[in-house]
Amino acid sequence: MILVSACLLGENCKYSGGNNANALLIDYLKDKENISVCPEVMGGLPTPRACCERVKDRVINNLGEDVTEAFIEGAKQTLAVAQANKCTLCILQVRSPSCGAGRIYDGTFSGRIIEGNGITAQYLLDHGFNVISSEAFTEQLKSGKIDEERLCKTL
Repeated sequence: MILVSACLLGENCKYSGGNNANALLIDYLKDKENISVCPEVMGGLPTPRACCERVKDRVINNLGEDVTEAFIEGAKQTLAVAQANKCTLCILQVRSPSCGAGRIYDGTFSGRIIEGNGITAQYLLDHGFNVISSEAFTEQLKSGKIDEERLCKTL
């Protein structure tokens, strides 16, 4: 089972009310078992919602409100879904304060990217799940160099 950020599959759960539909990923997943999640919505945040970024171990929105607890709740629920479904791979939205894998916004709302993981991505990694950003996965799809067996064992 592959766990996927819901926005990547066209679900309008992004902070702006839109989505990040990824046609290549949608096509790849059409004959594979997958389950979609939006940790931010699962944590109780509305859609649309204020833009959020990680600031060290907290998540703050662009109104200055600390929404860390909602992000932690969403991460816990996503982890439970991944565990219950024995997910072998988690494909998560790049740069997100919840799903970002490897690179996230720096917390200044300036658009600057830094190395780091979103709250949910880190929870999944800490519990041994294989996590890859949508950007990295799409690049592998485009190059034709996807090796599911390797992905499921080494990410």
